[in-house]
Amino acid sequence: MKDSKSQIPSLLSVIAVILSMTFAVRASNNMFVTSTPLLAKYIFDYSKFEVGMLAAFTALTMFIMSTFLNAPLESERRRKLFIGSSLVYAIIFPFFAFSNAYTLWIVMAIAGFTLGSIMPNIITSASLFKERKVRERILSLYTLTLSLSLIMGPFIEGEILNYVPLQQSFLFFSVFPVVAFFDSLFIKFPEEKRKDTSEINPSVNVSVVKNNGFIIALLNILTYNVPFAILTTYGGLFGKSDFGLQYSTINLTFSAFFLTSFLSRLVFTFLAPQKLAPLMIISVSLTMIGLIVLSTSHVYFIYLLAFLILGIPHGFTYPISVMSITRSFSPETRNAANSYFFSIMMAIGVAMPFISGEVVTLLGYRNTFLVIVPVVVVVFIALLYFVRKGISRPND
Repeated sequence: MKDSKSQIPSLLSVIAVILSMTFAVRASNNMFVTSTPLLAKYIFDYSKFEVGMLAAFTALTMFIMSTFLNAPLESERRRKLFIGSSLVYAIIFPFFAFSNAYTLWIVMAIAGFTLGSIMPNIITSASLFKERKVRERILSLYTLTLSLSLIMGPFIEGEILNYVPLQQSFLFFSVFPVVAFFDSLFIKFPEEKRKDTSEINPSVNVSVVKNNGFIIALLNILTYNVPFAILTTYGGLFGKSDFGLQYSTINLTFSAFFLTSFLSRLVFTFLAPQKLAPLMIISVSLTMIGLIVLSTSHVYFIYLLAFLILGIPHGFTYPISVMSITRSFSPETRNAANSYFFSIMMAIGVAMPFISGEVVTLLGYRNTFLVIVPVVVVVFIALLYFVRKGISRPND
């Protein structure tokens, strides 16, 4: 009894570091992901296609780091890469404020590259707790912190933009990567024995991708990651072009979007669901409704309503996928699973802005959001097929 009580301060300090770094990284990451399209389009005069290419190029650098550098490394080397990436991220972030139409590509590439190491390792650290209930509570707090950072980030930026130009607002957000770097020094990594080669053995890597829980997690996240990749790239541009919104109003709209995401994750935290499939169905249904409302909106109120609706599945989808993975892999193999999961998400992030850049040029912002709906339906049918087949049953 005494031992368990003595472990509480240590547990709380570990949780505090994880949540602090999660907030700092996600707030700054979301800031440059949603603001650089506006910067590129309205300050540097990029075309719609070039905006999509910039987003795709950034996602590509994340994909390369996460898949080919981070995933194969053993724990100690991965920790060094993680700390080094956090340092580089803190150094490069202020350069957004001084970039031009050409150097923006370099700054985006470096920032994206570092995040390919930072993001999956935070997830892994949050999933290291042995007891399932404790682990899933921490993961819920982790995803809750993600949502909180996504509410506060756009809100803070919206207020900052009332006083400084868009590009200069990056300087104010540079404090977050600095905080993340200091947190990275204390992030826990899994202990690995020399005989544990699961993360570098190709055959095991194949088994990771074929794992039942991994397939369910992947299909689930795809139902939302596809529209979300387009929403973050073109949602603000749509608001400015069709509704004449100010930069501050666009950021406050994203803040409202992440508010409903936060509330849905708050509910998720208290529910701690045993069965994940019903929440998957609810999330996909709301995603399709939100996209239809967004594509048919002609006044700001309906545009805002669509963002509020889309925030709910944003809150559910990611933690469901993370829990599906943690229920399906041992602590030693979770880094590989999280890295491949993150890598595939980044691959979608590479493909979607490139594809959507062409679609937006041909159809416009409004119709682009509408044509995503059939894509979501197809992925959802595949998800239902595997769920009904009973693949997710052992992990639910």
